[in-house]
Order: sequence, then C-alpha cells, then structure tokens
Amino acid sequence: MSDTATAPAPQVTTAPSARFGFMKFVVRDLDAMRSFYERAFGLVVSQTIDLPDIMELVLRRPGEETGFSLILYWNKGGREVSVGTGHGPLGLFVRDVDAAYAHAVSQGATPHREPWDAGAMRVAFVLDPEGRELELISMKR
Repeated sequence: MSDTATAPAPQVTTAPSARFGFMKFVVRDLDAMRSFYERAFGLVVSQTIDLPDIMELVLRRPGEETGFSLILYWNKGGREVSVGTGHGPLGLFVRDVDAAYAHAVSQGATPHREPWDAGAMRVAFVLDPEGRELELISMKR
C-alpha cells in the first residue's frame, strides 16, 4: 500500500444555458439616438422603462418581441457620458453592406471604414452620432 495521497477527481459541472439578450448604450441625447437608430436601421421601440432617475428604450426589429435588442439608456440627471475604448463595435448583419453603409451615413452616421471584402463577407464600419462604432456585415452569396 502506498503512503501517497491522491487528489480527488475534479467534479464535472455544466455551465448554465445562456443566450445573448441585449447591448446597452448609455447615451447623452436619448431623442437624437432613438431617431438615428430608427432611421438608419429600421429599429423600433418595443418597450420603454421610465424610472425617476433613468429612462431606457428597448429597440428591436419591427414585429420582434423576443431575441436580441439594443437598449438606449439615458440618465435624467445629465451625467457626463463618454465613449471609451474598452469594447469593440456593435455588429449588425445586413443584406447589402454598401447600401446599409450609404444609408447610415445619409442618416447621420460618420463614415469610419468604407466597405471591403473580407473572405466570405463584405464589411464596413460607421460611427453613430455619439461616436460608437458599428460594424456592418453581409455574407457573400
């Protein structure tokens, strides 16, 4: 018999199921940002959360009540908001990157990187009116 102790076998656990729910942007001008995302990408407000200190607008594609959403979060007290560098772009799948890019720019987005081919994808970047990076992607057919 050996005097060497053996370590207990690690327990195998399964992570709980998770799915993507939303991306939240803290915005300076709620009305302007709502208008931009409605005009540029056809999103609509599916829910409004109006509390004493904050307001949130839940934006989705028309007719969709579940799935991923973009939430615009506005602090009623006027807290300073700045866009940092600790995140990547919000990715949006579109049918036609060139058309979506041109339309977003016509609706107030700032051109950031013109459309180009990246393997099986077509990609472009714009900045929303408050400077957040949006990545537009379509798969080539």
